[in-house]
Amino acid sequence: MPQTLDSTVVRTWCSLALQALGREREEIDAINVYPVADGDTGTNLYLTVESASQAVDAVFTAIAAPDFADAVRAMAHGALIGARGNSGTILAQLLRGMSEVLAEGRDGDHLARALRLAAASARQAVAHPVEGTILSVASAAADSTVPDGADVVAVARAAYEGARTALERTPAQLAVLERAGVVDAGGRGLVTVLGALVEAVSGQPVRERPPTRPVRAPRAAVAASEEPCADGGPAFEVIYLLEADDTAVARLRDRLDALGDSLVVVGGDGLWNVHVHVDDAGAAVEAGVEAGRPYRIRITHFGTPGTEAPQERAGRAVVAVLPGEGLAALCAEAGATTVLARPGEPPASGELLDAIRRAHAREVVLLPNDAELRHTAAAAAEQARAQGIRVALVPTRAAVQGIAALAVHEPDRRFDEDVVAMTAAAGATRYGELAVAEHRSFTSAGVCQAGDVLGLIDGDVAVIGHDVAATAETVLDRMLSGGGELVTLVVAEDAPDSLARRLETHVRETHLAVDTVTYSGGPQAPLLLIGVE
Repeated sequence: MPQTLDSTVVRTWCSLALQALGREREEIDAINVYPVADGDTGTNLYLTVESASQAVDAVFTAIAAPDFADAVRAMAHGALIGARGNSGTILAQLLRGMSEVLAEGRDGDHLARALRLAAASARQAVAHPVEGTILSVASAAADSTVPDGADVVAVARAAYEGARTALERTPAQLAVLERAGVVDAGGRGLVTVLGALVEAVSGQPVRERPPTRPVRAPRAAVAASEEPCADGGPAFEVIYLLEADDTAVARLRDRLDALGDSLVVVGGDGLWNVHVHVDDAGAAVEAGVEAGRPYRIRITHFGTPGTEAPQERAGRAVVAVLPGEGLAALCAEAGATTVLARPGEPPASGELLDAIRRAHAREVVLLPNDAELRHTAAAAAEQARAQGIRVALVPTRAAVQGIAALAVHEPDRRFDEDVVAMTAAAGATRYGELAVAEHRSFTSAGVCQAGDVLGLIDGDVAVIGHDVAATAETVLDRMLSGGGELVTLVVAEDAPDSLARRLETHVRETHLAVDTVTYSGGPQAPLLLIGVE
């Protein structure tokens, strides 16, 4: 276990926090009743941490072994520019406060100081702090006592336990939580982030999940607090990044505080993230223009989600993530709006959300075509739904499953029937892939060496070979051993020229009554993708 932090721990923390929030996003959304019962706290925290994680990954891409201070600053900056919602904005300030101390040192004492500064700076960023919220949970984490000289594992565990205990007390501190029978959603998300920190520094996941304490069905919690704006609160949430000096921001705080509530202004050094709930969204933006240069402006209507008029949308669309220009072009010809997934650069939820908007449809079927994108796609779908778009996520785990789903798509039938048919087609398609090992590794099929050809079936390594075509034939035979009527081959641009013809001949001569269809994956596509329906 590390006695100090390093840049790898920061990257691991971001990754683990993103995974955990992805798993718990819907549960956190369901208990979101304060300050507005709009059911998006989990999604907003996920998107904020996603931005932080991407910023840290970018540092590692630029420098193989980045300095620890650079990694923590990147994490804080990424959270700042990607912060969403009230809780996400506060989390960004917490990470910024931590980064200021951790940039100076990385032992247990510095981590404890970082937590204290984080809690204090988050309270300063909120115009009117309220107990029973993420602020109370952050303060409890910072106040958890550990002896001087304790290592980072002890400090992180104490902070997690302190936050977890404080979370259980939030219903007693905030009446709206007590009435709904839930803990604070933002505080619940912070406990999840701190749990990821414990796992990052110790290598051991926390044993107990944070409590939610629902005494009714989750959506009843929202009903108990009434729908957004039902109590006469502000109608709009306004968020923007702002380039301005400290003096202008101080004046902006006073101006926005008079316009609405839930005001949080975080950041510093000339770059700020502004969040406020108001009735006059235009006035909130104009105040930002007077203070400096606002950009990335997002306005959400609580009562009627989304800012686009429903009549501007028509019909149904399919949005698909594809690994390779050839497949993207193929699916675009079939009518899909496509997102290109480049090797090592999976699309972020913001890219998927932009593609959903680009489709200009009332109803959208989203095909992530990658098991690793399920949480990212779910977050994008949730954001799109908040803007009035009906989105169904079909959990395709490979591009060939997406092709199968798209083949049965019929926009003229009922939405639910179309989604069921596409889901069934994807689920009936087994998927395989050929890849070349980059280094020696242990796999489910044994030990592979760098340069070996790996045959994967349904995501697991099933065959290790030395020849591309021979390995592909073995994978095909195993996939067809359970039956099949149609084989789909997607061949990369840099695959051997004779590969497709050889595999087509093999299927025709070895497996009677099985048809084969071959597509070009184009540049940047996986070496070979196989689908069996």
